[in-house]
Amino acid sequence: MFASSEQPRWAQGLNPDQWAAVSHEAASLQIVAGAGTGKTRTLASRVARLIDDGIRPDRILLLTFTRRAAQEMLDRVAALTDTRAAGQVVGGTFHSVANRLLRRFGAPIGLPTGFTVIDQGDAADLFGMVRAEHGMGERARRFPKKETVAGIYSRMVNSQANLTTVLDEAFPWCRGHDDDLRTLFGAYTERKRAQQILDYDDLLLFWRALVTTPATAATVRGLFEHVLVDEYQDTNRIQADIVAELCGGEAAVTVVGDDAQAIYG
Repeated sequence: MFASSEQPRWAQGLNPDQWAAVSHEAASLQIVAGAGTGKTRTLASRVARLIDDGIRPDRILLLTFTRRAAQEMLDRVAALTDTRAAGQVVGGTFHSVANRLLRRFGAPIGLPTGFTVIDQGDAADLFGMVRAEHGMGERARRFPKKETVAGIYSRMVNSQANLTTVLDEAFPWCRGHDDDLRTLFGAYTERKRAQQILDYDDLLLFWRALVTTPATAATVRGLFEHVLVDEYQDTNRIQADIVAELCGGEAAVTVVGDDAQAIYG
């Protein structure tokens, strides 16, 4: 380890465990640590160390789960190394990075260049429109609200589970509407396609397609030498698939998480 007078900024104040993680040289690294152990500082220091080691910052991908967390992480990297270089790191949420990549590389997998992204509220409203068009809110037995329908659909996509499993595990009060929900999901998908719309779940599905489709996989995998993921315990099935596919190329992968705080249990 450096003498204190020779330490670069990213190395200053690291304890032995943090130093071991930051200086790790093998291709992949999984860091499991509890709250208050400096996970975010360790990940930012690792990014700064990679930049100081000569890795091009635009070949580093840093993924987090909120825009605020992503900006905080990039600000920490900038404080620990060259500010201009830190600004070239590709950082953001899974959804924001997916949006950028799909606009650059989405044509070979069938995406129109001018697609529109709708948020969760707009997705629920679209479900509400399709629900009304099919008369599903006018039946004697009360049909699930648009927000509930959107929640069922999103859980199916992100868990990659079938409708029966999702209803049994998370929405048991909606059992009995299985066939109508399948009809509604099909109509919703057709409406999105006709209007060139992607919802948040689509962003992840199409990013996974980018890294698994032969026409685009090598190009997209080759963009990054290092992929670092914060709060990895909160990745869903699709996000974990994306990280695994990126790791399947030349990229080294570092994931940081606290298994005691996983939102999926």
